[in-house]
Amino acid sequence: MAHAKERATRYGRMALAAGMVATLAACAGGTPPLEGQRPLAQRPTLDQVAPDFRHLAGWVDDDHSQAVPAVQRTCGWVRNQPPGKSLGSLRAAGTTDDWRAICSAARTLPPGDSEAARRFFEAFFTPRDLAGGQDGLFTGYYEIELHGSWTRSDRYTVPLYRMPARGKKGLPTRARIDGGALKGKGLELMWVDDPIDAFFLEIQGSGRAVMADGSVVGIHYAGQNGHSYYPIGRHIIDRGDATPEQMSLQLIRQWLKNHPAEAQRVMNLNPSYVFFRLSDQVGARGARNMELTPGRSLAVDADHIPLGAPLWLEVRDAPVPGGAINRLVVAQDTGGAIKGPVRGDLFWGHGQQAADGAGVMKARGHYTLLAPRNLSVETAQRK
Repeated sequence: MAHAKERATRYGRMALAAGMVATLAACAGGTPPLEGQRPLAQRPTLDQVAPDFRHLAGWVDDDHSQAVPAVQRTCGWVRNQPPGKSLGSLRAAGTTDDWRAICSAARTLPPGDSEAARRFFEAFFTPRDLAGGQDGLFTGYYEIELHGSWTRSDRYTVPLYRMPARGKKGLPTRARIDGGALKGKGLELMWVDDPIDAFFLEIQGSGRAVMADGSVVGIHYAGQNGHSYYPIGRHIIDRGDATPEQMSLQLIRQWLKNHPAEAQRVMNLNPSYVFFRLSDQVGARGARNMELTPGRSLAVDADHIPLGAPLWLEVRDAPVPGGAINRLVVAQDTGGAIKGPVRGDLFWGHGQQAADGAGVMKARGHYTLLAPRNLSVETAQRK
């Protein structure tokens, strides 16, 4: 998701060591983060691009219209905020007042018109390097799918719990919960058929469940038990079953499946536990309850990058053909392991291809903030 990798959106994502496995990277082609380049004949020449955008690698190649829905979701948040409220601690991202004209123009953009979208971003924003060209780690996450039932049965034996009330002694560890500490308290949201899927749901922070009655429900983060996280990937490495370079979500999942007698004990080495809530809204959501856009939503450290801000992302060694991802994204999520001025977790979407790509992504790169143009240089550079 991140990561040694913690994934749970603001949503307390749980850290797992992530790494790139060459064969998995090769089969990740065709996933959402690969889509988004406009046809060659439709790409503008540099003299058609605003001068301050010409240095952004790949800017003319991107289909900017694919990032518009994510920006419009920022505008939905802006619309419900008081005048003058900052998007975050970084003044360069502006306030709700700075965003009113941006959002008004965003509402009029024709869907799928990449050229109109490019001109919109160049007219209303200007690139600002926040980290002096410093590189950082970029990982990936996805929306997991589980199979569930409203009642326990021989197949559906693994409970997902809603958030309990915190007592004076705090909440139990994962091992105690697995041992029945919450049993019989009426906290079960549903029952699922795979304890490993339930564990990975905590890592991803949200997902969906296909129920035995045919319905599909959204599962979203509700809270965490307050215990520190232990990455079980470290345990697998320490026992000599993998190297740090080999580590990925796929490797961890396969190890757990290959060691059924040890799987629950190893998962219980991590005392942290995530609780959930149900929603009729199917689809991953991030911080501020924003719906995430595959390939265009990025989890960031909100102490350094304001939520809702557009960013130009440039990474290399990603699990895509050629290894490079250059595209417009929006900061819409956070994570426990997403820390530092240059750190990101790219949302890959839903399905097996998204899982394959997100699970092995461990790229290096940086991002550039797109700051509202209606801020003065002096004001925009002040926190």
